[in-house]
Amino acid sequence: MKCVLLYAVSAIAALAAATETKVKLPNSRADLASGEKLFQNHCTRCHGPKGEGGRGPMLTRAKLSKAPDDAALLKVVENGIRGTEMPGADSMSEREIRQTAAYVRSLGKVSQKPVPGDPSRGAEIYRGKGGCATCHSIQGEGGISGPDLAGIGGRRSAAYLRESLVDPGAAVPEGYLLVTVVTKNGQRVTGVRVNEDSFSLQIRDDSGRSYSFWKNEIAEANKQRAKSPMPSYKGQLSEDELTDLVAHLASLKEGK
Repeated sequence: MKCVLLYAVSAIAALAAATETKVKLPNSRADLASGEKLFQNHCTRCHGPKGEGGRGPMLTRAKLSKAPDDAALLKVVENGIRGTEMPGADSMSEREIRQTAAYVRSLGKVSQKPVPGDPSRGAEIYRGKGGCATCHSIQGEGGISGPDLAGIGGRRSAAYLRESLVDPGAAVPEGYLLVTVVTKNGQRVTGVRVNEDSFSLQIRDDSGRSYSFWKNEIAEANKQRAKSPMPSYKGQLSEDELTDLVAHLASLKEGK
């Protein structure tokens, strides 16, 4: 009986493998040119004009963590990534989706210049003079009031990382909101919004402490959009120190 069952399972698996269609992206010059135009119209705001990254991850890599093969890449372009800022391509036709995916894949074949700076000196600045670990965590080590920076080098370009250091307000992620709450009994708390619904508001202050308020208890809620509690490092760090700190952050890839 076990042999029959194993044979049936093997047959089903073989049938599924045989009927699975291997995805092949278009590779003609015309298709790639169309894909580039579509990319410029729909993707550059987050991924940069040449896929160098920005609000979204860099695409100039041979292997993309969310799209290890062409079938997965097509799904990402078509459906987006749930829980992230990556939307689906609702306005694109099936052919346009394939052309865009083909262009994205071509970006990984372009050689990249190394990020300037000394990552080891940047790590010392991160832990010391920069005080970054007070708010940010890397693989569970550090503060929790700021975003986790594990793998940040694979999600953000060096240019974006530098901008976030010298002008934090220009690099505030979508959905990030700083809120100052004043309750009817006089309590005042400033922190990052964690969750909000019709009846309650939850925030976390810079020490990592969480607060939950019923809205009927709140006298004032000042929502400071496009504002970051992180200070600017312009003038606080030298140009060489900034370069080294960016090099360290850019070196933080997945698994590091």
